[in-house]
Amino acid sequence: MNDDGPDVSGYIGHHLTNWQIGEGFWAIHADALIVSSLLGALFCFVFWLAARHATAGVPGGLQNFVEMMLELIGGLVKETFHHKNKLVAPLALTIFVWVFLMNLMDLVPIDVAPDTMHALGWDYFKILPTANMNVTFGLSLAVLGLIIVFSFKYKGAGGFAKELLTHPFGPWMAPFNLVLNFVELLAKPISLSLRLFGNLYAAELIFILIATLTLGFGTAWVDMLTSVGGLSLLFGQIVLAAAWAIYHILVIPLQAFIFMMLTIVYLNMAAEHH
Repeated sequence: MNDDGPDVSGYIGHHLTNWQIGEGFWAIHADALIVSSLLGALFCFVFWLAARHATAGVPGGLQNFVEMMLELIGGLVKETFHHKNKLVAPLALTIFVWVFLMNLMDLVPIDVAPDTMHALGWDYFKILPTANMNVTFGLSLAVLGLIIVFSFKYKGAGGFAKELLTHPFGPWMAPFNLVLNFVELLAKPISLSLRLFGNLYAAELIFILIATLTLGFGTAWVDMLTSVGGLSLLFGQIVLAAAWAIYHILVIPLQAFIFMMLTIVYLNMAAEHH
């Protein structure tokens, strides 16, 4: 805090800045890479542990949970993807659980990760990977690659080329069809990434804004707890943060579900013959 009051803009900017290694296009956001990798490893370990201790007798809680997830997502894939492919169901499960775990980091108190890492010597650290465009766009680019692979697999090179040139207005409009299909192809990963990024970035920003309500007191908790204004701000902050967190408990799995379902739909569209 400076003499003119709390540095709200500096506080917001600090919490929205990634731990960056390097400069320019090839810069790496190390915090997003570390957190997303650890969460992916956690997901793999938990499901591996469930498979390792699976039993045909009375299943434990972890086995019940994993079997429920497999049945639920397997059923959704059967209803949505109308072709035979052993990759789609595991892919859908991976997308849902991994994105869900990354979204879940938004419920970690907003100052915990930056303050902890600052104490260890790092000035910046964002614990929410899906509030980083690099992460969401990277996921959507992987989906785009699979869309192209599925198009070649189910239609062949000739069939895919024919679709690009003749759909939807026939062979006489081939140049226009190609441009239209190219735009549609690029719109899929862009919409996937922006939807996930936008929702989680906005949620994180609101948590940060709520945290600024008591920023003016800094570490002077005694002043806050012994003044009417300080107690009012603290109470308002707790109520607003709790309400937003409760609402966000619904948003976190919903955004993971939408990303998963759209991926399945796009892959099914890629496999369909027009």
